[in-house]
This record gives sequence, structure tokens and C-alpha cells, in this order.
Amino acid sequence: MAALGWLTPRRRSATARSVLAGEAAAEAARKTSLEQEELEAAYAGGRAGPEPVFPVVGDDRAAAFFDLDNTVMQGAAIFHFGRGLYKRKFFQRQELARFAWQQAWFRLAGVEDPEHMQDARESALSIVKGHRVSELMSIGEEIYDEYMAERIWPGTRALAQAHLDAGQKVWLVTAAPVETATIIARRLGLTGALGTVAESVDGVYTGKLVGEPLHGPAKAEAVRALAAAEGLELARCAAYSDSHNDIPMLSLVGHPYAINPDAKLRRYAREREWRLRDYRTGRKAAKVGIPAAAGVGALAGGTAAAMALHRRRR
Repeated sequence: MAALGWLTPRRRSATARSVLAGEAAAEAARKTSLEQEELEAAYAGGRAGPEPVFPVVGDDRAAAFFDLDNTVMQGAAIFHFGRGLYKRKFFQRQELARFAWQQAWFRLAGVEDPEHMQDARESALSIVKGHRVSELMSIGEEIYDEYMAERIWPGTRALAQAHLDAGQKVWLVTAAPVETATIIARRLGLTGALGTVAESVDGVYTGKLVGEPLHGPAKAEAVRALAAAEGLELARCAAYSDSHNDIPMLSLVGHPYAINPDAKLRRYAREREWRLRDYRTGRKAAKVGIPAAAGVGALAGGTAAAMALHRRRR
């Protein structure tokens, strides 16, 4: 922390929380990934275990990092999760109304509002306090099937698959709870997920966070920490996001991409000649490619997704 000495106490505290959140997210992501590799090893050895879904070979110095909300999935994961918890009577109708309003605003505006996101996270923390992590993980699996699976952008999913097909690891990086992000990553066949880490003691949520939400600079810290732990070369990595809040993460890698970008990110990306892709309309925002993983499948998937969405809106 000595390197932070030039900052004001407030800035130093915020930076420290971002670093803590990033390191906690990276540690949780690596733990989940190692557990999955152990399951795959057990399967390969003929012992009882589920069929493996993650690739275990490939370029061990490159990876792709995907933001989740409005990049991989339409809307915000935490709002869909809240809807599922309401269905299971975790909270009352007035709280559902707040979740619904925030989600409607997010979908209409297409960008994150810090106050809305903070309010949603605080609500979620108060709701899960005292519940077991295993309980919420089990419920999260059901909520994915109910509300999230049909909201995955096919075009972005195809981009992620192209990286996997090229032998690269693919990680989600999101402010959503790491448990929710891990479920989504596993269902999509990705390597793992970096997400906000909620504190738990003896497997029970305390209602507090470790550090701060994995948002903005904290995402960059998480990617940096994971890259160091995994021996990745960031110049060979790619990152994808829709939000200008993720510019710190996008700027870390050698191959940044703007997916369904908000106005600020679109302008920033064009100024730096970053590649863009927009699946919300029938138009192509700009030429897009994938380092070491370009293929007809990714482009076809993106085009099909855009055409389908265009037809629904006519």
C-alpha cells in the first residue's frame, strides 16, 4: 500500500477497497475453477462425477474477459436474481417494485446507473443475510433457468465460444454476486467468473461485502490479480463490455471490444479504433474480429442474433 501514499485518505481508501474486491474476486474465481478441474479429472479417471463442460487445454498465456450485464445477457443479473427470490418469498412486494423499476430503467437506458446498482446490491445483501451460501447457489440454478437463459445474447455467446474453440480460457467479470456469475459461467461452458464477493462465516452470509462491489476500477484489479495468478499475458488477452465504467478493464488488455456500447464507450472506442459490435439493432457498428480465434461461426451467430432482434421489433 506504500505506493498509494500520494493519494488523499478518501481516494486511498477507495483504491484499497477496489484492490481488496479485485483480489477477493480473483481468489474466488480460481477456487471455483480448480474445483471444476478436479471434477473433470475425476471424470477422466473413470470415477463418479459429472461430464466435464470446461476446456482444460489451450493457450495458457491468453484469456478473454466478458462483462455480463447487457454484454452477455440482456438486463442485469442482480435484478433477475431478485425477481426469483421474490417468487420464493424472500422479500415483500414493495421491494419487488423497486427491483422492477431499476430493471426497466436499465433496459430502456442500456447503461448502468450507479445509484440504482448500489441500491440493488444493498437490498440483495439485506435479503440474503443469514441464509446459507449453498441454499442461494441451489436457488440460483433455478433462477437461471427461469429468467436468465433466454436473455443470453447469441452473438456474444458465439464470440465467447470462438475463444474457447481457439483453446483460450474465458471468464465473466461482473458486479453480480460471484455465486450467480459462477452459475452463469458454468451453464455457458465458460472457464469461470469474477464477481462481487459477499462475506460469509461458516457458510452463512453476514450481509457484508469483501471490499466493495466488483465495478469499474475493481474489475480491472480483479483481472490484473487473476492474470498474475494464472500466468496470463494481458497484451495477448481480450476483454468485452458495453459500459464506459469498464474502460479500466478494457484498457488493460491488448484486444478490447465494445459490445452493445453506451454512448460514452462508443465514442471512446471509436477514438482509439477499438472494435465494436452492437446486437441491439440490425446494423453492424463496425468490423469486429477475434485475436487468434476469428471464425465464420462467431460472425454468423452475431448476425443471426441481430436479425432476430430486428424482426421482433418490427
